[in-house]
Amino acid sequence: MKVKHIYYTVAAVLLLSAPAARAQQLLPLSLAECRERALAHSEELQQAGNRLEQARLDRRIASTASLPKIEGSATGAYVLPDIDMMGMELRMRGTYMAGLTLTQPIYAGGKISAARRMARIGEEAAEEQQRMTRMDVVVEADNAYWTLVAVNGQVRMLESYAAQMDTLYTQTAAAVESGMAIENDRLRVEAKRSEIRYQLQKARNGADLCRMSLCRIIGAERDVRPVPTDTLFQPSAPGELRADLDARPELRMLEQQVAVGEQRIRDARSEMLPSAGLSLGYTYYGNIKLNSLVDAGGGNYVPYTQEFRDGLGLAMVAVKIPIFHWGESRKKVRKARYELQNAQLDLQKNTRLMSLEVEQAIRNVEDGYRMIQTAELALRQAEENLRVMRNRHTAQMAPLTDLLDAQSQWQQAASNRIEAQTQYRIYETEYLRATGQLE
Repeated sequence: MKVKHIYYTVAAVLLLSAPAARAQQLLPLSLAECRERALAHSEELQQAGNRLEQARLDRRIASTASLPKIEGSATGAYVLPDIDMMGMELRMRGTYMAGLTLTQPIYAGGKISAARRMARIGEEAAEEQQRMTRMDVVVEADNAYWTLVAVNGQVRMLESYAAQMDTLYTQTAAAVESGMAIENDRLRVEAKRSEIRYQLQKARNGADLCRMSLCRIIGAERDVRPVPTDTLFQPSAPGELRADLDARPELRMLEQQVAVGEQRIRDARSEMLPSAGLSLGYTYYGNIKLNSLVDAGGGNYVPYTQEFRDGLGLAMVAVKIPIFHWGESRKKVRKARYELQNAQLDLQKNTRLMSLEVEQAIRNVEDGYRMIQTAELALRQAEENLRVMRNRHTAQMAPLTDLLDAQSQWQQAASNRIEAQTQYRIYETEYLRATGQLE
């Protein structure tokens, strides 16, 4: 009966675990693959790409402003009544006109060139915006990836700790039964086991949340279980960390705002300057009739109709000179200068802020490496202390409380090392983003 009971239990466990195994599809995932998937899935990056294409179209549109434009027109008219013209009737029933017009700007006071430069600067700004968005996506993917690695490491560490506590509980229970330990020791170990199980359940819940967060970032279904493969960590001292802002997309975008402000001043000044344009046109018209009576001799008048069909050419040069607009153009120039000053002030302020951000990122990387060294030293000491306490407790030379304290210290030290390692990875990514090197 006992064997049959075990068989049924194993069969039930397999049946229950099979749907769970099917429910979560394993997805081995390296950090590079995580980044690629996140970049391919990111809606923000797709929007940045659309904005870049819009900026490129704006530049092409602006480049056409100096080119000649050709327009065609066609008109049909039916006029009633006929028009009396000194005894003659002008009939325009079904009159039509069709023509072509060519317009070529000659000089616009610099407005066209300023618009072209602003469009080109806008395209460059859109490229930097796309690069900045790409960096943000990579940072988010890296943070989610390393957070999942850290939580999974915490789960494995707590599982190992729980196994140690199970072994200690078995040993303590046997010692209580043999009279070599008191019941209070067993209860104390049982309380510690319950605490570890509670922490393990919390860690597993956190790992599941981190899994779902990573699935959202990489565009995977919620039932997919990413398995990070880049979990091995070999700490090495960080090389030379430079506080260089030249490659930072935010800095370039601010510089482009200043350049746009300079072009806006030129655009405002163009309204104070004369402008000139050339127009060429040709119009063909027809079905215009003139009815009258013509003297045929002898006092006899006969009706006469003449139809007009012809074409007209036109060449015209127009020059517009602003004379007096109540100072409107000058005020626009002053307003554009204030906008330029604001852009320059934004550049100065944000350059200082970004410099501080880079310095903080460098300090975080250096401190993170030192934290890893400290955590590894503490873990080695905790492991040695746990080994000694376990041997002494087995030899009945140390109380149970000392062994439990040693295990708690080992748990904390192992947790600190996992946190220090993953945080160092996050600091590395943040440093590359802060210096514009994250590609």
